[in-house]
Amino acid sequence: MRRVLVVDDEPHIRTVLRGYLEADGFAVVEAADGETALQAVHAGQPDLVLLDVMLPGIDGLEVLRRLRAFSDVYVVLLTARTEEVDKLVGLGVGADDYVTKPFSPREVAARVKAVLRRDRGQPARDQNVLRFDGLTIDRDGREVDSDGTPVPLSTLEFDLLAALADAPGRVFSRRQLLERVWGYDFYGDERVVDVHIRSLRARLGDDANDPRLIATVRGVGYKFIGQPR
Repeated sequence: MRRVLVVDDEPHIRTVLRGYLEADGFAVVEAADGETALQAVHAGQPDLVLLDVMLPGIDGLEVLRRLRAFSDVYVVLLTARTEEVDKLVGLGVGADDYVTKPFSPREVAARVKAVLRRDRGQPARDQNVLRFDGLTIDRDGREVDSDGTPVPLSTLEFDLLAALADAPGRVFSRRQLLERVWGYDFYGDERVVDVHIRSLRARLGDDANDPRLIATVRGVGYKFIGQPR
């Protein structure tokens, strides 16, 4: 039975989430503040932490930073803040996903299951080849195969695809993709990312309106949604 640590200072939110998660077969541990959450992770490593950003004392982002010093546990942020920067900062310090309040408890449970389907423990030698339904990415050979057919990509297109596919389900802002693919010294228009995403989608036969590989997250950026195999 997989364990989820729910960290929120509002008891009714913890109670509702516990009910939905336990109904889906998860064991649930609760914490009302950051210090208790850190102690709970130290005491018994959960499989995933649902972490509220607005906590009393140590806020959720600081808890996440401290967690990442000793644990790679999956973390999904719960946030009442709607500003884009909060979402991006949270993901930048090691969150795996976020849910904005008010949320549907059913949606949160679905996100938990989706994040736990990711394989963070895959051996390094296997990570050189990323395999998804209908798509194979060979990072060493810098080759992409779509449904058995080689896909010719430019250097930037390949690096962009690899950056997204390395973290399925994670949302990347345009700035984060520029830093990963173009480099930290890029000072041009961030919309260059959109241009290359369009080109990449066209080469992969991916429809922006009904994507199977690269989805647009409105107001934030992009994420890879291909199904691992």
